[in-house]
Amino acid sequence: MERYGWKSLFGVCLALLFVVGTCLAADQGKTSPLVIHSGGNEHVFSVELADTPEARAEGLMYRKQLALDAGMLFIYPSKSRVSMWMKNTYVSLDMLFLDRDGTILHIAERTVPQSTAVISSRFRVKAVLELLAGTASRLGLKAGDRVEHTALAVAK
Repeated sequence: MERYGWKSLFGVCLALLFVVGTCLAADQGKTSPLVIHSGGNEHVFSVELADTPEARAEGLMYRKQLALDAGMLFIYPSKSRVSMWMKNTYVSLDMLFLDRDGTILHIAERTVPQSTAVISSRFRVKAVLELLAGTASRLGLKAGDRVEHTALAVAK
């Protein structure tokens, strides 16, 4: 061990950090289709999945923009009351709080970027869908509409 010294160990650590960072960056941006059924219409989005504690903790933080048809779907291990905030989130969002079957239970519209105010699900939920602020209003989304995604099908 002494033969390699601290400089070699430091180089190995830097290389490992680069590999881990590259893998994490590759996961960010991996998307899947999601459909919102509302008023007889289907609205298709491309969403990233946040289904691990780490992914849920980071969410859409540090993003500078979000496309009109993009979002993030947070899946929780079991139904519970969920609290969100906008700390380090630069884009205003609409948050749709979902039941196991994808039914929208509550919508928090036009959240305030970088705010630490608590945004409550109000109900026990299985998932949260984050979309660009104004999407719920633009599409006329309301409680009782349904979200369809493969992760919700297995989350029941």
